[in-house]
Amino acid sequence: MTYSLWIIITGVLVGVTCGMTGALLVLRKMSMLADAISHTVLLGIVGAFLVTHSLNGVPMLVGAATVGILTALMVQLLDSSGVQSDAAIGVVFTSLFALGVVLISFIGDSVHLDVEHALMGEIAFVPWDTWTWNGMNLGPTAVWLLGFVFILNLTIILLFYKEFKISTFDPQLAISIGVPVVAIHYVLMSMVSFSTVASFDSVGAILVVAMLIVPGATSYLLTDSFGGMIALSALIGALSSLLGYTFALFVDVSISGAMATATGLLFTLAFFLSPKHGMLAKWYRRKQMQKQQQLNA
Repeated sequence: MTYSLWIIITGVLVGVTCGMTGALLVLRKMSMLADAISHTVLLGIVGAFLVTHSLNGVPMLVGAATVGILTALMVQLLDSSGVQSDAAIGVVFTSLFALGVVLISFIGDSVHLDVEHALMGEIAFVPWDTWTWNGMNLGPTAVWLLGFVFILNLTIILLFYKEFKISTFDPQLAISIGVPVVAIHYVLMSMVSFSTVASFDSVGAILVVAMLIVPGATSYLLTDSFGGMIALSALIGALSSLLGYTFALFVDVSISGAMATATGLLFTLAFFLSPKHGMLAKWYRRKQMQKQQQLNA
């Protein structure tokens, strides 16, 4: 398999994995919490490395999920104590991320992890970090990790589809019929943490934030179906990766940056051209209404 194809597969997996998870966050009006978690998991990654001296596999996922849930708990605690929700997210986000940055200094040069790497990543290096088993090269480690997290998140969404749907649109009704709303909330936070840490090493926090938020926001403008929005968000994430890689290849710019830019471009198109919620459609309906009012007058 060629070098370019591995990069494309990695980007598509990031887009699909983050896209379908991010759609749930957008519907629950929790997009900025995704931004916070995508940065604070750095603390979980560094903590896992300090304990296990490895940046691979289960320890990273456990560390990231732990810090992701901790982030959500701390935000909820501050919010319930009277701190405004956006301020609570800002305090927790900056504090835990800064602590992760400080702890990186204890690692030194023993591992390829620094602040720039954490923020921007380097998807072009993915094909060189391979997983070898019994002397057989099985391909990039990032692809395996992203594939595992994609299957895990998809399985969780399919198993708890009804619970996610009712707790998203009517949490009070969900509580009254026995749906564990709090547990579902923290399951989603774990999914966001898993998606982030699986993507972190390859593409950095910036693209993770873009893929978690923008495809979901774009699909929100294009469909009113819960399941359709999740599927469409995953598709938009994958398409953004393909468009971004193609653009980066032709103009020789950052691949991750180009993929993030592509998400913004697709959102802009949906913002203006969406058949129901787009600016042009709203303008057309307003003009039609004005004409009808004039005729009735």
